Amino acid sequence: MKMKAFQDHKAAGILLSLCLIFAIAPSPIDAQEKPVKVYILSGQSNMVGIGQVTGGGTRWGKEFIDPEVSVYPGTFDPKTDYDALEPEKTLKLASFGGTTPTPYPDGDIRIVRGFIAPSTTGVFEFRPGYGGSTHNIMHVDGKEVYRKEVGQNARHSPLQLTAGTKVPFKITYLTHQADGLGWIARTDIPGTLETVVKSDGKFQQLIDENGLWVQRDDVWYKGVVTATANKWLSIGCGASGNSIGPELGFGHVLGNHHDQPVLILKASQGNRSLAWDFLPPQSKRHEHEGRIYAGYKDSPDSWEKGTQPQPIDWYAGKQYDDCFNAAHQVLENFESEFPHFKGRGYEIAGFVWWQGHKDTGSELNANRYEQNLVHLIKTLRKEFNSPNAPFVIGTIGFDGRAMSGNTLTVANAQLAVSGGKGKYPEFTDNVTTVDTRDFWREANISPREQGFHYNQNAETYMLVGESLGKAMTKLLNAKN
Repeated sequence: MKMKAFQDHKAAGILLSLCLIFAIAPSPIDAQEKPVKVYILSGQSNMVGIGQVTGGGTRWGKEFIDPEVSVYPGTFDPKTDYDALEPEKTLKLASFGGTTPTPYPDGDIRIVRGFIAPSTTGVFEFRPGYGGSTHNIMHVDGKEVYRKEVGQNARHSPLQLTAGTKVPFKITYLTHQADGLGWIARTDIPGTLETVVKSDGKFQQLIDENGLWVQRDDVWYKGVVTATANKWLSIGCGASGNSIGPELGFGHVLGNHHDQPVLILKASQGNRSLAWDFLPPQSKRHEHEGRIYAGYKDSPDSWEKGTQPQPIDWYAGKQYDDCFNAAHQVLENFESEFPHFKGRGYEIAGFVWWQGHKDTGSELNANRYEQNLVHLIKTLRKEFNSPNAPFVIGTIGFDGRAMSGNTLTVANAQLAVSGGKGKYPEFTDNVTTVDTRDFWREANISPREQGFHYNQNAETYMLVGESLGKAMTKLLNAKN
């Protein structure tokens, strides 16, 4: 009897505990109905995103030597050794690749054979065919480098080749559509996302078990003005389908942080100054060495004191207006813009600003950067009715720790407004600056020698994005 009483008491306790757990824990429905977290990212060309995903494909042509197509009867049989069969006909291809390859003769099965001698040493990916002719199997130096069967996705196997070394190739077409079109790409160019992820083993969250780029299903990206992709977050949200900006690393961090969907709304444009193009509303004119410099809506950017300025086809703050008016238009039509978020609503969760290069071209603009940035932070919060939204700034990072001159002046200004510095008490725990100088990568380990775009190094853009994201989550945690 005592044992039964104990068991009854224990069962009642367990039942009570379960009831308390379910009473306290949020229901799945509540979690599903939470508003979408919107992050507004803005800045100039580096925010637009110039980090290269691959070295880019180029049309193949002169690296292919002595190509000829052979025609065989019947339906393709993978068990048949076509190299041992006599073809119905063979045609040497005077032009292979480019834009006007020699047309193939009619026939059931077409197989092209020849040699490849690349002009550079590296790891190459082959993309044979166009449209229907992409259904084929390609071998290089006896190894399968490409396969796309009808109804299936293409599979690529990059291959190391040596400059000037001739190796055989063979392309077997699987349908009646066949031609000499094709593209070839280096996949080991230092600093491309392809190399950084798939060769160097970094940022493995960006690929799946098959080595394909992943697409987040909880973070949506929308770009306005430039970088206008509109899709679930993946590669290709930068300046082109072959580029990334900081949104990729940032989006992964914030997507992991929130239990509701995230919208990254990027409003950016290249080659723009905070002292002129992005000058925030309510900015006043100022005088320097006998010239008057524009306040918001003034045109041109400066004029001699005492003279009447002649306006030009631009005005102070026009890029601010263009970018953030476009952002407003998206948010004002939230449900039609994002039907997959219908009924949820949204809240402005934070702002990110990464800019500065254009202001380094003028000592005056560099020296005024700090006050302009403080004004921008306050103005954007007011603009979007989000007075307490966290604000994260990425410093200019060109030349890394060797930075000097106006560039260093701008970086120091960006660091000075960080809430942790104490210079602006109202920014404590709600504004922070990420120093990006350690993410600089030299041109010899980057896709391009293009310093003002961080040499187009994708690792730089990923490191900046992740750091901006981590800084944002730290502010969010402090806010809560």
